[in-house]
Amino acid sequence: MTATSATGTEFSDEFASAGLGEGDQVPAGIGPWRLAWRRLRRNKTALFFGGVFILIVVLCLLAPVYSHDVAHISPAAENIAGQGNKCPPTCVSVTGIPVGPTWTTQYFFGADRNGRDVAVRLLYGGRNSLEIGAVATLITMFFAIILGVLSGYFRGILDGVINRALDVIWAFPAVLLGVALGATLAVSGILFLHGTSLLVPALVIGIVYIPYVAKPIRGQVLVLREREFIDAARQQGLSSWRIMFTEVMPNLASTIIVFVPLILANAILLEAALTYLGAGVQPPNPSWGTMISDGIAQLPAAFHDVLVPGIMLVLTVLSINMFGDGLRDALDPRAKVRIAR
Repeated sequence: MTATSATGTEFSDEFASAGLGEGDQVPAGIGPWRLAWRRLRRNKTALFFGGVFILIVVLCLLAPVYSHDVAHISPAAENIAGQGNKCPPTCVSVTGIPVGPTWTTQYFFGADRNGRDVAVRLLYGGRNSLEIGAVATLITMFFAIILGVLSGYFRGILDGVINRALDVIWAFPAVLLGVALGATLAVSGILFLHGTSLLVPALVIGIVYIPYVAKPIRGQVLVLREREFIDAARQQGLSSWRIMFTEVMPNLASTIIVFVPLILANAILLEAALTYLGAGVQPPNPSWGTMISDGIAQLPAAFHDVLVPGIMLVLTVLSINMFGDGLRDALDPRAKVRIAR
């Protein structure tokens, strides 16, 4: 077997770049997942931003350690007593303007209008924002995969019902639908959820993004169900459910993996938007959205109250999107990668 006889031009390019010429023996075949890992490993930009995201997650998880052992202050502790602009003993002036960054262990990024440590609240708020984004992504992917596979495989009446339901959700802008659902859940207490529960925005965001994943999955399943290996499985007498789980689902793995960072980034952004509009995370729970909303009232005197959580939000979403783009390119079967000697 020669290098030019490998499946696809991609393998030919790889073997040629590895120093293999005409008549040389081709090494053992490379599986799609191993090949994807090689592509991703050579994408330094994606790996860098993936590392940035991991660093942000670790810092947010260490929020209690920073609060207790470094800043020595809780995220809800206020310091508005006294006069002057010194922090401590007081972090808010007599005119109501909070101090800026001290660049010390306490109030590293300054204080907010209630005299609370912005750095501590930034880490605790990041934990809540990331938690909401992760739970919302799990909800979206779980229901989207089920609905997309069922709709695309069985078609007919079931496909029509599921599609119309998805179209109803898709017809509304994500922010408007999120505000409506968030206000309804917070006020009515449906599913025994309190208005201050973090599960309220997570559930709302998870529902809002279901059509954005279910419809592409449905379209791919419609193509897969007509492929030869599905016909062969039917000829062997396999049931529809077994075909979906053993034949269809494995072929959706790359699509599902690509959608996870995309939905996670959008869920974090939507949480911030809903919180800013009053339909997301409710006080006293901190989040990047609540910090931005509170800081708007202090502009331009206390610009750091908006700048710090805004930068963290942008950096988190940017890192997820950049890593997601690299992951998508790595899983693209049409992409080419050169294998070094």
